Amino acid sequence: MASDVRPRRAAPHRLKRLRHEGLKPLVGGQGEGMAENAVLDCGWGRLLFAQTFPKAEPLIEALRAEGPDRRDIALYVRNPHVLLASAPQEVFLDPSHTFRLDLATYRPGRRQPRGFTVRRLVSEQDAEEVNRIYAARGMVPAPSDFLWSHRDDRNLTYLVAEDSNTGAVIGTVTGVNHVRAFSDPENGSSLWCLAVDPQATQPGVGEALVRRLAEHFKTQGLAFMDLSVMHDNEQAIALYEKLGFRRVSFFGVKRKNPINEVLFTGPADGHALNPYARIIVDEARRRGIATDVIDAEGGLFRLTWGGRSIRCRESLSELTSSVALSICDDKRMTRRIVEQAGVRVPERIGADDPAAIADALSRHGALVVKPARGEQGKGVAVGLTTEDDVAAAIAAARRLCPEVLVEEQVQGEDLRLVVIDFKVVAAALRRPPRVVGDGRSTLRALIEHQSRRRAAATGGESTIPIDAETERCLAAAGYGLDDVAPEGVEVMVRKAANLHLGGTIHDVTSEVHPALIRAAVAAARAIDISVTGIDLMVKSPREPAYAFIEANERPGLANHEPQPTAERFIDLLFPLSAPASVRAAALPAVL
Repeated sequence: MASDVRPRRAAPHRLKRLRHEGLKPLVGGQGEGMAENAVLDCGWGRLLFAQTFPKAEPLIEALRAEGPDRRDIALYVRNPHVLLASAPQEVFLDPSHTFRLDLATYRPGRRQPRGFTVRRLVSEQDAEEVNRIYAARGMVPAPSDFLWSHRDDRNLTYLVAEDSNTGAVIGTVTGVNHVRAFSDPENGSSLWCLAVDPQATQPGVGEALVRRLAEHFKTQGLAFMDLSVMHDNEQAIALYEKLGFRRVSFFGVKRKNPINEVLFTGPADGHALNPYARIIVDEARRRGIATDVIDAEGGLFRLTWGGRSIRCRESLSELTSSVALSICDDKRMTRRIVEQAGVRVPERIGADDPAAIADALSRHGALVVKPARGEQGKGVAVGLTTEDDVAAAIAAARRLCPEVLVEEQVQGEDLRLVVIDFKVVAAALRRPPRVVGDGRSTLRALIEHQSRRRAAATGGESTIPIDAETERCLAAAGYGLDDVAPEGVEVMVRKAANLHLGGTIHDVTSEVHPALIRAAVAAARAIDISVTGIDLMVKSPREPAYAFIEANERPGLANHEPQPTAERFIDLLFPLSAPASVRAAALPAVL
């Protein structure tokens, strides 16, 4: 590799360690004392340091040894055209750029993390949280026990960012010390698996993780830190260039496998499907089900397999009857139908009865106003505490729909349960959008930053509008858009927990109380709808108390990864397309 650092001869104790670990030191060519055919297991896959392989054949053989559901990477390939010619059907050139940070000239940033801290991975819970973030970012997970057992590894460094208020892990990065890994004569290191929780509200998490790792390697006397980033990841590239990374001409090669498929086959089609349609189409294609995109912008497509053809608009399919659709569309009817089935609903107050509204405010403290027909949280006002606020919200809602619902506000959290074939397959808490003050930025700037982050994490599906409802919510907390919140203070910017309006989602499938499961299934059966998102207001997902909010006939399945929502949806449409082992299990309820 190119470097300003002279190659160093490996010390005798290092040569002894290399032989003990089965790594053969080279005595010339690629660098004196450098391990030959160096491979490092990272849990999610292996790093193959191509500059340590004297010939193409052993590197190809090492790539062929890739484990199932793993992603191996051969980096620093000197002559990729030669390597690809050795096995053109098996390997491909990774469409990523390599960037390098010169640690000798690197200077730490003056800005300190606010609202979070960066530290080493110290517990098994940390390891599980790292994998949760990997899953949320569509990355290959590493076994939690691997991360935990390698926390003190001399080759690998695991850092996490921790929310100062909640203690939750909101970001992670992995570092590799090349000198310890294979006696690198160029005295280098590399950064891998930088990931920030898409639900995190604090700005600068990724930058803080990169800086902390760079400072760690700088104190170890290493010369540079490299990283590989997808060529079209403009947001990440902008961050790295801001920190002083420069592009270098090193190449990566990967094995053709299902995980890497999109990288060597290109997009499956030229259609810009949204994430909610794409997750279903991709699952269908994995099973060999023919897909025909009818209207990409509307998320409309047709699936055909075994003589059966079904049209879908995202998770709404022809299996959902028009009657069920009309019930979900009219929130007044939805309330009546599920209440008759024994599902608890909030008290309803007449929208045109000021006396009843005043009485309800005195009894409940706060009310909710929403259009009888509508979706994606439009026209919904939550936490209304005065008659004037209720009247203004009713007027705003009526601009979207003449019929308006006024209900008691049930205190608690918004729980979405995805019901497919009358079984709950995923459950998640939906929380309103919020920002964390840094003592410098206006709330407007923080909201815009958080909105860009949510848009990037959801393919543009989730953004925080700056409108009258946002201003009302801020005013209730004592702020205006151009005010600066104190450092570390969390400010809710909207009260409705709708994902399209910037809300966040947190998986709780494994801990939902059976009573909530029964309520969701009862509501789905009462409506007679085979795919739905049932929204409940709950004190806690682990407690039985709840109130039904609404039923969504087209739930966003992509919001619930890593739960197998798309798989269960395709199982419903084409039962025989499921693997035999899945069919034999008869798909029992998740909980």
